[in-house]
Amino acid sequence: MYKQIVTLFRGRAFETQEAIVDAHALTILRQQIRDCAEAVSASRKAVAIAMAQNEQEILQCVKIKTRIADLEARTIHALEQNKLELAHEAAETIAILEMERDSSLSAQSNFSREISRLKGILRQSETRLKDIERGHRIAAVTEKTQNLREQGTGSTLNALRDAEATLARLQIRQRQIDVTDEVMAEMDKAADPSALSEKLAAAGCGTPTKTGADDVLKRLQNQMKPIA
Repeated sequence: MYKQIVTLFRGRAFETQEAIVDAHALTILRQQIRDCAEAVSASRKAVAIAMAQNEQEILQCVKIKTRIADLEARTIHALEQNKLELAHEAAETIAILEMERDSSLSAQSNFSREISRLKGILRQSETRLKDIERGHRIAAVTEKTQNLREQGTGSTLNALRDAEATLARLQIRQRQIDVTDEVMAEMDKAADPSALSEKLAAAGCGTPTKTGADDVLKRLQNQMKPIA
């Protein structure tokens, strides 16, 4: 039983940790991106330093080769003048310089291989970092959209229902006002004798109470003087 209880606590702790990580995944990811960016920046600086050191090594090697060439020429002159002791001393110096030259060439070769390797790692790291940053932007937008959908679904639907109900009440109220106005207008007409006379005249009962266009034309034609 004790082992089961311990296992239960461990399981609960793990699930709690997982829940915390999930709830703050974007914050964690942003910090991880910052850490990766710093690491990539440090790698870029390391590559630049290695390249600069290699350039210095190349320049140093060029100087050594120049000194060797100069000493060799002078040593040949010493041999030609039978200055063997001086020529031997120069030969010893040349041997030392040649060892330095060979060491420099070996260092350059190592530098070149290391720089090439570091550049490859740097390119891969920069590409992966860009992919992560792109994924972070997509994840951030997705999470905001999902939160809006999850948190706003109920309230949005309720707001829509309330708006529809308000619109329906407003339309009913406006219709009631229109109907009331129409009824009142009919009642006013029914109570007005002149309105009733106009209604009867329009139905052909008695002379018209209003002059129409036909009446005006007829009257004007009657007033015209006959042509001689």
